[in-house]
Amino acid sequence: MERKEHQIQESVVIRSLRRFRDRYFPSSGKVHKDHSTLAVDTGEEAPEPGLLDCLPVDIQFLIMTYLSPADICRLGATSQYWRAVVRDPLLWRYFLLRDMPYWRSIDHVTMPQLELLDAPLINEDESLDDRKEGQESGMDSKFDYMSEYLKGCPSCRQRWLPLRPAYQVVTSFLQALVPSSEPRYAMFGPGMEHLDVSLVTRLIHAPDVLPVSGTPQRQINGIGSGISYMFKNQHKFNILTLYSTNRAERERARVEHQSVSNKLFTFEGTDDSGFPIYNTTPQVQQVCQVVDGFIYVANAETGRGGEQSEVAQIRSVLSSAGPSKSRPLLVLSCVSREELEAIRTGNQEITTDSNGARLRIPCVDMAKRLGLPQLSNPWMVQDTVAESLSGLLDGISWLLRCSGVKFYGN
Repeated sequence: MERKEHQIQESVVIRSLRRFRDRYFPSSGKVHKDHSTLAVDTGEEAPEPGLLDCLPVDIQFLIMTYLSPADICRLGATSQYWRAVVRDPLLWRYFLLRDMPYWRSIDHVTMPQLELLDAPLINEDESLDDRKEGQESGMDSKFDYMSEYLKGCPSCRQRWLPLRPAYQVVTSFLQALVPSSEPRYAMFGPGMEHLDVSLVTRLIHAPDVLPVSGTPQRQINGIGSGISYMFKNQHKFNILTLYSTNRAERERARVEHQSVSNKLFTFEGTDDSGFPIYNTTPQVQQVCQVVDGFIYVANAETGRGGEQSEVAQIRSVLSSAGPSKSRPLLVLSCVSREELEAIRTGNQEITTDSNGARLRIPCVDMAKRLGLPQLSNPWMVQDTVAESLSGLLDGISWLLRCSGVKFYGN
């Protein structure tokens, strides 16, 4: 079914591009021996079409599917025809639907407007060929799929950010020399407890990724002091792990297929819409008020459930932190291990099982399931693997930046 939908999207884009070229650039699909060919509706001499311009539209589209977003934008700078083609909203809508499930991270700034993708496809009689070059319509400004893609695609984010002035680099270096307070983060979530590979255990025993730098003296009654780590041999930070149950209770519940009581939250019932309401326990409230941010370890393995409870518990933790400071939330969208085979689609490499099915919930879907776009706090979802800890450093880097930590040379 998914493959059939993918083919339908491809055919819609190809039809749109073909009608546009036939209407405004009829000479682009032909090789001319006469260099004095005139452009349509103008009295100026038109340049001879290049070899790429003369290819059939479906071949042109196939070539574009193998190009990176930056290369597609460069292609648009080569001629008036390609400038119009790469601005086709259906083309970038196709790229969004194709690539978005394979993005490895997303945050509150780069999250695409998913309601754009829920809108029906533009009618085949109202696509790109119904507007001339430079003409802007209400539909184009409302559904700017190209901007949504370039904003959200991980390979495009840094490329489209402005360069930092030299004085800011020097300032960051000087600030890095000044000792700063050690940020503290509370880590919780079902991914810490339900996966076959323990993320916390791997984290403690991975000095090549995050060396343990000790345990701080600051204690929280009933919680402890957590463990301090060293990020890239520059910055220390502290993680307090909050488990909903102890290991023995979790193992017994797993064997007996029973649920266990949650020691982090108290269930207060449901609201008028049936949405669950949770409050944090007094000890957890104390933690929330002293930490600088939160790390939520989500179980990203397919087939899980309980999204409503997770949303309510995340909001309960953030509200317990108080309104004075909007603390960042890092969501580690975690699976136990990456195994079986890796395949490539377009310019993306993904991991699948032997049947070609995805092994994890996409980070964009995870953000939507957890209700993150509705939060006022800064947030990020980062794909992570417990066994290899891949993706962890990218998430920690974002979290430290949100806490005001400066990185020299970046």
